[in-house]
Amino acid sequence: MAKIICLCGSTRFYDEFREANRRETMAGKIVLAPGVFGHAGDEITETDKELLDILHLKKIDMADEVLVIDVDGYVGSSTIAEIDYAKKHGKPVRYLTREANQ
Repeated sequence: MAKIICLCGSTRFYDEFREANRRETMAGKIVLAPGVFGHAGDEITETDKELLDILHLKKIDMADEVLVIDVDGYVGSSTIAEIDYAKKHGKPVRYLTREANQ
């Protein structure tokens, strides 16, 4: 059974999300990721953001683990909330920067 991975992090890191999605997929994992990148140019309203935040928590619920896209160690307040949510729901959390340094 393939593991389900949810990618979390700032949507300003579109290229890094894309690369992590490719790498995890090629490792035989099912990847759940943001579909809208507001900080990378996708136009969204505040209402859209609130709905997307709820949707992303549901993706975390579906996942076996979370991979945080923390470019240069950056983790914003929304991502911190997602990490806390994941941990409270027993989801293991990995970090891109830690994997890159191994």
